[in-house]
Amino acid sequence: MFDRRRLTRALVAGLAVAAVAALASAPAYAADPIKIGFSMPLTGGLSGGGKSVILAFELWKEDVNAKGGLIGRPVELVYYDDQSQPAQVPGIYSKLLDVDKVDLVVSSYATNQIAPAMPIVMQRNLVFMALFGTGVNDMFNYDKYFQILPNGKETRLAPSLGFLETAMTMNPKPQTIALVAADAEYAQTVIAGARESVKRLGLKVVYDRSYPPTSVDYTPIVRAIQATNPDVVFVASYPPDSVGIVRASNEIGLKPKMFGGGMIGLAFSPIKQQLGPLLNGIVAYDVYQPEPTMNFPGIADFIKRYQARAPAAGVDPLGYYLAALFLRRDADIGAGGQRRRQPRPRENRGLHPRDQILHHCGRREVRRQRRVGEVARAVRAVSEHRRQRHRAVPPARQGGDPLSVRVQVGAVHLPVFRYQAVIL
Repeated sequence: MFDRRRLTRALVAGLAVAAVAALASAPAYAADPIKIGFSMPLTGGLSGGGKSVILAFELWKEDVNAKGGLIGRPVELVYYDDQSQPAQVPGIYSKLLDVDKVDLVVSSYATNQIAPAMPIVMQRNLVFMALFGTGVNDMFNYDKYFQILPNGKETRLAPSLGFLETAMTMNPKPQTIALVAADAEYAQTVIAGARESVKRLGLKVVYDRSYPPTSVDYTPIVRAIQATNPDVVFVASYPPDSVGIVRASNEIGLKPKMFGGGMIGLAFSPIKQQLGPLLNGIVAYDVYQPEPTMNFPGIADFIKRYQARAPAAGVDPLGYYLAALFLRRDADIGAGGQRRRQPRPRENRGLHPRDQILHHCGRREVRRQRRVGEVARAVRAVSEHRRQRHRAVPPARQGGDPLSVRVQVGAVHLPVFRYQAVIL
């Protein structure tokens, strides 16, 4: 007996399969590059870190393209010098999105350069991966922000917490502390975290001042600190002022029981060479050292290749501070097209909104919109309403292709290719 409903469902399913397959095999799509855009401090006070990041990013791009690119498309980097000036950042990201039409934006290096990009990214509802941004998202609370920084969840506390807890192990215990910071995003975030830790530890604050980030003479600042005779001095600074404060402290003879803190730049190899013995006695931090517990997969080879090209590029010859950690961001960008992701908590979601199809395309939602013209909209609807609880497709029902998942439309399984289905 003729069953019109069954025939209609079969035709709808067949047309949907044909549409998705045609999109997946379109040669123009495969040839278009994936453009990744960002600003980066290539001049100014943060350029020591920015140039190191560029070399690391180029190494990753070469590796990915040599393996066929991401989802069969070559990677292209589009970036501009923000001159270490936060005011330059919003204009650069607007240009990347409106003029260059990049597919993905990632952050510049450092808190001061990341924060100004947040309103642009949030306004456009984009996923944003940030490199070394301290507490940037604490106020924005943006659920598509992802941080690459080895400071734990409470990033505003990390630069001071270990420092202060170490100080409290001294015998006799310190009683007083001086807090000094640049009047800029990073330093003010870190010094606010330090105040919380200081209060908890019971230290008496005898000096708590900020200085303009454009300062060039740090002698008056250090003299004022010395006049309070603190047991501990905690500094939150960026490379130019870190160098200036170290030099001024040496000239004046500031000798507290413990001195250092969140002094960005002291981990850069050129600055270590420049200051030499002036760094003796200063307690700061580094984020990577070539020792057994940090021998992560691929890191030794990456650092070896980086160091081989660093002299010609005129960047940090070792790359321990930024390049080593940047490899994590590279791996995460590539992961969207190289491996299947498992569902993660909200704060650890995948890196690209289109990548969320893998986790959130519930069969019930797709079944509600069975018509051919609404298949893609059904997938988009699931991604847009990802906060709702949807039953994930069991791994046993997923295809062997790591770039695809299977969603059920009627009685027919349709392969939905990540990145591709959304742009229907």
